[in-house]
Amino acid sequence: MNHTARTRTVVSSAMLVAALGAGVTGCGSDGNALSSKPYDAADQIVFNAPTDKAKQADPDKPLEVTLKSGEGRITDVTAMDATGRYVAGELAADGGRWHSTSPLAANAHYTVRVSTEDEDGAPGRKILNFDTTKTASKKSLGVTFGPEAGEYGVGQPITANLDQPVKDQAQRAVVESGLRVDSVPAVQGSWYWVSDKELHYRPKEYWPAHATVQVHSNLDGIKITDRLRGGKSKPLKITIGDKVEAITDAATHQLTFYKNGEVINTIPVTTGKPGFETRNGVKVVLEKQYFVRMRGTTVGIAEGSSDSYDLPVYYATRVTWSGEYVHAAPWSVGSQGYANVSHGCTGMSTGNAEWFFDHVRAGDVVKVVNSGGHAMEDFGNGFGDWNLDWKKWSAGTALTGAAQNGSAPKDSVRLRPAAA
Repeated sequence: MNHTARTRTVVSSAMLVAALGAGVTGCGSDGNALSSKPYDAADQIVFNAPTDKAKQADPDKPLEVTLKSGEGRITDVTAMDATGRYVAGELAADGGRWHSTSPLAANAHYTVRVSTEDEDGAPGRKILNFDTTKTASKKSLGVTFGPEAGEYGVGQPITANLDQPVKDQAQRAVVESGLRVDSVPAVQGSWYWVSDKELHYRPKEYWPAHATVQVHSNLDGIKITDRLRGGKSKPLKITIGDKVEAITDAATHQLTFYKNGEVINTIPVTTGKPGFETRNGVKVVLEKQYFVRMRGTTVGIAEGSSDSYDLPVYYATRVTWSGEYVHAAPWSVGSQGYANVSHGCTGMSTGNAEWFFDHVRAGDVVKVVNSGGHAMEDFGNGFGDWNLDWKKWSAGTALTGAAQNGSAPKDSVRLRPAAA
């Protein structure tokens, strides 16, 4: 080796306290190997990627750092590209070898930082740089995140829509591992594959009030299949407002409005009558419309039948795409608080509907209990995501372990010894 051997020095705690009390003012080496400036570990390691600027690495081949025999041990490796994407990897228990476990991006520049220690415990460092080749693949996977930027309620899921189907579980894992959701404050959360082209992300519990959520894709240039690589995607930032929950009890005909855990209003309502019962379960506000023309024909009621209707409706808060709203129903005020007479919507007086309309936003939680209706659909008719318990939701990921829970990249890729 081309570095000078260091002598390991053992200092008793009493001596250390005395030394500190003596007024040490410098931070330089004092003869202790651990306080020495790291030596150049270039002669200690072997790296399998070309570091010559004239050459480029194959992004489809894993990185590998190995230690020459009898040269101490590797203590840490971090690999990151120019955009800040980390490469996950695994370090052998004896510190003799590290290899990457996540794919590299094509046409990217990488920096690899290797930390070692010699037989005496002295620290070594080596920084390696290399570039990967461009890809011949003409197809790229685009990801569109939703909702649009803005402020939402605590129940708002994040959506990721893919422009190409991804069916294979291993390929899904590559895609999912490249989709980042970061929130302040941090929460435990997971993606769920709704279909081959759609994923939803939600926390274990509702988002914290006043959280900031940022979403982006790290898939640009990453191999998904032999013919498909990740493409560029627009990031997303949303904020979360107060915690608003509106809970309707169809048996007592009352809607209780909670804000940040406190009851601030109780409103008499009517819900779906027999044959048109309102869906039970958790829904999320999708949009608000001051005026909607509601027709029975849009929900399968024959025109001219006894249940047919064609009505102007005001202060309409939509909770399903099939047409369930919370809205003003002045024609049923006499039944509100006493009976269920609607065709599935939650009706209230015009004044109460206006108040409700003014106090909710997209993403707020609207829950119905004790209705004779069927359960809210999990997907496809709005956001029924919260009706899946956490165990079932977690089963919808293509990843396993900590990787599915939104851990920071630097935490998930810093290397830990593999099982011996």
